Amino acid sequence: MAEPRDLLVEIGTEELPPKALRRLAEAFAAGLAGGLDRAGIARGAARAYATPRRLAVLVEAVAPAQPDRTVRRRGPAVQAAFDAEGRPTKAAEGFARSVGVPVERLGRLRTDKGEWLLWEGVEPGRPTAELLPGLVQEALERLPVPKRMRWGAGEVAFVRPVHWLLMLHGEDVVPGTVLGLEAGRETRGHRFHHPDPIPVPKPVDWEPLLASRGHVIADMDRRRAAVRAQVEEAALAAGGRAVVREALLEEVTALVEWPVALAGRFDERFLELPREVVVSAMEQHQKCFPVVDAAGALLARFVAVANIESRDPEEVRRGNERVIRPRLADAAFFWEQDRRRPLESRLEQLRGVVYQERLGTLHDKTLRLERLAADVAGAIGADVALARRAARLAKCDLVTEMVGEFPELQGVMGRYYALHDGEPEAVAVAIEEHYRPRGAGDAIAATPVGRAVALADRLDTLVGIFACGLRPTGEKDPYGLRRAALGILRTLIEGGLDLDLARLAEAALDLLPEGLPQAEGAADAAVDFALDRLRAWYQERGMPVEVYEAVRARGITRPLDFDRRVRAVLAFRELPEAEALAAAHKRIRNILRQAREKGLAVAETVDPSRLAEPAERALHEAVARAEAEIAAPLAAGDYEAALRRLAALRGPVDAFFDQVLVMAEDEAVRANRLALLRALAGLFLEVADIGRLPAP
Repeated sequence: MAEPRDLLVEIGTEELPPKALRRLAEAFAAGLAGGLDRAGIARGAARAYATPRRLAVLVEAVAPAQPDRTVRRRGPAVQAAFDAEGRPTKAAEGFARSVGVPVERLGRLRTDKGEWLLWEGVEPGRPTAELLPGLVQEALERLPVPKRMRWGAGEVAFVRPVHWLLMLHGEDVVPGTVLGLEAGRETRGHRFHHPDPIPVPKPVDWEPLLASRGHVIADMDRRRAAVRAQVEEAALAAGGRAVVREALLEEVTALVEWPVALAGRFDERFLELPREVVVSAMEQHQKCFPVVDAAGALLARFVAVANIESRDPEEVRRGNERVIRPRLADAAFFWEQDRRRPLESRLEQLRGVVYQERLGTLHDKTLRLERLAADVAGAIGADVALARRAARLAKCDLVTEMVGEFPELQGVMGRYYALHDGEPEAVAVAIEEHYRPRGAGDAIAATPVGRAVALADRLDTLVGIFACGLRPTGEKDPYGLRRAALGILRTLIEGGLDLDLARLAEAALDLLPEGLPQAEGAADAAVDFALDRLRAWYQERGMPVEVYEAVRARGITRPLDFDRRVRAVLAFRELPEAEALAAAHKRIRNILRQAREKGLAVAETVDPSRLAEPAERALHEAVARAEAEIAAPLAAGDYEAALRRLAALRGPVDAFFDQVLVMAEDEAVRANRLALLRALAGLFLEVADIGRLPAP
């Protein structure tokens, strides 16, 4: 039998979306590896490769074929397969023909239910080469591509037009067609350095051939490391240190196949602009890396990364300088023009910017934010007047020239313009902070006024869009409600703000326009939606989902209180008594549920005079003591201390279930015991439903 051999698949394309490149490459590798696994084809490790013009997967030690498979088919019952004289019936003959053997070669399958004709055979595994085109096509179709394009006169669709297809299994080309292209053994090098085809003898030769002849670093991680090293070296040679932001490094890596870093300069007068403006012009618009001095101050230098090793690097440098200069000149012009008018004077312009058709303009939203931010500020102890003022100015920079050209600077420019107008620093800072957290890795607003406006802005968005009936569906979230909900939760939890999200949502709902189609119930729906975001948030932090569910079952709507309970349950799980008490809680819940279903009476309170058994008296006394002792920790929100105290109930609980029959014949005794169990369960439910934790 042939030995396993490495498999290489490469799809050559037009330039792929840089921000999606790594995700596409990893999905392609995972999809092809998964397809091989589902087909039963043995394989080794799979590795993803990607450049702007290619996606590739190299899979080690791929078997030449599927393994042979033993096949069993059951035919008609023996009683129906032969007549009274033992001759095969048409049913038997038809079954034999279907499996390609005479009737006499069929076996028998005997079971307790009867006897049937049986055919057993070996189905040879299909060759890997025969299956691969379909597996590759399937993997490509499953890529996370929101919109595919067509080109030419064909019907083939992909994220970008495709130009070549390489498929090698060992030294052999895998015959087949994928995305309308016939497979071959030729790859392509750099668009300018080596545009001609490069034959690849076998998969292991592909990467070194691209590097040595094609001027292409195919491995994305190696290319990323090369970009970083070159950028840092170029900045050092320019007399400074490069500021390498990871997101920009990743994007530049996805834009080049053969990186060449070059340092450039710009007029020092542009350093008078706000630092964020200069950095944004370099990073966001020109994909260049800023350079700073030893103290961290910006220098009038930058590092660009070209995708070509030019014979005239000075010309490439001058070209980058020519491009960045007008961007900075525009920014300087906007900076001067915008400061000629107070920020507040732009409030009227917001009347012309529609926020959402049913929710009105940004001016309407601003009026709601003023009132809601003041409400939140009062609740968290922030300055109400400052919060109201910050909310009034929060959206005004959206209609400035600078933000129109550099939208990523919204909030940042509002802070600069507010300070220029003489606004209190707390107001200026809050204008910038109200956008925080901007993403998963961003910090929440640091100041009380900033937090008040940040919460108000997200609450208005979340509840308003829900009231319009536009809640997210599937992966689509055009209004960023998942991000808004998580921003609210993080601000309340990380900021230590013990506010009731349900009350905040109702306050936001009260300020919305009348007549919204799903206003009724919108606040509750928005709160549920937000609290559901905590499931993934806690899972990302390594917390088991059942801990979240134990607290979620209690209907807690104060996120900070929710978080304290989650951490208490997490600590409780580590106690030796936890599993047994979780199992007992499940048992109690089932007993009480069955009692309700059967219409059995449960006493309002426990009557000590009806406690006949020592174990039930002991449990009643333990429950009474525990109830008194956890009152103070519960009032203080120290749920961990409360659960530690309740863990001491394990002994009395175990003894009760070992020695006491809950469903006694005497109705009064039974009702009393059910009341005791209800009281016991109620103690734990003061914190969480521990019955949702894993039991032994």
